[in-house]
Amino acid sequence: MIESRQIQEILKQYEKHGWNLRRVLLSAPTEKKLAAALFGEIEIIGADFDAVWFARPAANGGEAWELRSLAPAPFALVEVFGADEEESVREEFRRAMETQMKERASKPVAQKPSV
Repeated sequence: MIESRQIQEILKQYEKHGWNLRRVLLSAPTEKKLAAALFGEIEIIGADFDAVWFARPAANGGEAWELRSLAPAPFALVEVFGADEEESVREEFRRAMETQMKERASKPVAQKPSV
């Protein structure tokens, strides 16, 4: 399970590159362990996995959203939305990304064979 210090480092790194924290998805055990103050005013949403949503302006005038896993083997999914895309369409894509991350998070991590 990720520690508060590690999350703070992730948040600082993303902020440094112009990303804004928008949403937090936490499993019940992680939410119980972490201080809610860690995420400021950002809503914490109950989930089956731990991840954070970041967003920033995109070069096309739209907006890029990144779903960053907080798992021991971190990864991220990114979607760039056009400026004219409706919010309902954007939300549909974000839900699909959450489903994809949940599926990947539930798969065991492959380990290298020992020599």
